[in-house]
Amino acid sequence: MTNTALADDLRAKIIANPDFLLDDPDLMRALVGANDDAKGSNIVDLRAIAMERLEARFDRLEDTHRNVIAAAYDNLAGTNQVHRAILRMMDAGNFAQFLADLTGEVADILRVDAVRLALETDDPAAHAEMDPAIVVVPTGFVADYITLGRNMPARQVTLRKFTNVGASLFGDRAPYIQSEACLKLDLGPDRRPAMLVMGSETAQQFSQTQGTDLLAFFTGVLERVLRRWLG
Repeated sequence: MTNTALADDLRAKIIANPDFLLDDPDLMRALVGANDDAKGSNIVDLRAIAMERLEARFDRLEDTHRNVIAAAYDNLAGTNQVHRAILRMMDAGNFAQFLADLTGEVADILRVDAVRLALETDDPAAHAEMDPAIVVVPTGFVADYITLGRNMPARQVTLRKFTNVGASLFGDRAPYIQSEACLKLDLGPDRRPAMLVMGSETAQQFSQTQGTDLLAFFTGVLERVLRRWLG
């Protein structure tokens, strides 16, 4: 292969993919040094090109850094919220106090506007006078509510926009609820499923794109606390 052919081949590769050259510090230093010795108005200012590329990379790095810090802060704040809510939930000395805390201070800590505990039974009408925090529902209600009646497994944690399909769960607050979290509860062998629903008047509070690890942990603790009280 002649020197001319080699030069033409290398030139074609650079034109096809200039990033590999601009991103290589050693090559750029060599080219900038050669540019300093070059004369004539038709010479490209390679130093300016290199600086622009470095500034762009620095800006991208700053954006990534800010995003990582923001995500870490949000995750830490969320973890602290859930831990505080769990500690408060476990402090109750009796079931009535537990329910009052669940819809009161626990809801405030988690920054939700409504909390209801749905318990399945064969005869909901016979339990109509239970605590306001509890909603007695017919057998099969929990799975139907979580899946919106679709033939699919009910996940432990479901975050979504509230469509007012369960207005009876939130009572008078239903017209104001914009998003909800549905936590499916396993109360142990020989017990029907239960569910904790948390409603927010903020549409972005609960979304399908959010992670559910913290709420899954909260759900696991809530299951154990309820088994103790209902046992």
